[in-house]
Amino acid sequence: MDRLEISLLGATQGLTEFLPVSSSGHLVVAAALLEAAGERPLPDVLEVTIVLHLGTLLAVLVFYAREVGRLLGADRRVIPLLVVGTLPAVLVGVPLERWAPALLENPLLVGLCLPVTGLLLIWASTIRPGTTRYQDLGYRQVLLIGLFQALAILPGISRSGSTIAAGLAVGMDRESSGTFAFLLAIPAIAGAGVLKAIDLIQAGGPATRPSLLLTGGGVAFLVGLVALWWLMAWLRQGRLPWFACWCIPLGIAVTLWQLCG
Repeated sequence: MDRLEISLLGATQGLTEFLPVSSSGHLVVAAALLEAAGERPLPDVLEVTIVLHLGTLLAVLVFYAREVGRLLGADRRVIPLLVVGTLPAVLVGVPLERWAPALLENPLLVGLCLPVTGLLLIWASTIRPGTTRYQDLGYRQVLLIGLFQALAILPGISRSGSTIAAGLAVGMDRESSGTFAFLLAIPAIAGAGVLKAIDLIQAGGPATRPSLLLTGGGVAFLVGLVALWWLMAWLRQGRLPWFACWCIPLGIAVTLWQLCG
């Protein structure tokens, strides 16, 4: 792996982790396209995956530094809400990762799920924003948001898109729905990184040069900050359906390719 390759991976991770287009779905499609073209697949190096996740996690922590700081003080009651909201993804994601990993790498499933993401975004745009702040959510509301996040374990379903849509559905305003969605991403991204770190330890430790890892993580961090700013700006302006214009045609194209190709 060279510096250009890991930079491209970092940019892809930073962009698609936060924009509502499904990062996992795009990586699965990219790998399938390379395989169909007879090229080598995308590198699946544990330490690279971990560092890219750390880069995007750092982007969330920096972008929402004030909100994260408030979790230790005025917003302490939000911490158990985040725990409850994370539980459905843990209960669904860990068994799938361990016992059905092939399902999460199926391009046909991605093709079928991407239009679902598009429809979720269109549905979210029809919901009149409420006035509830994320600090005032109840446990039932958070559990519903958590169930939507668990749905995003499937490749092609956007985690950010589904959780923002669910937040609007339970009565939050646009700003709060986006903020809570990305606060909820902190344990999700960190948990995925921990699972990969365990796999890395079991595999004998990292083999990629530290300078390359630093490059990939740095690119993921910087692109992630831009993607967060972009999404929140469009969310405030009610432009989420614009992302559906990418997800739905891409999903149809991938499905047709897998069924007829």
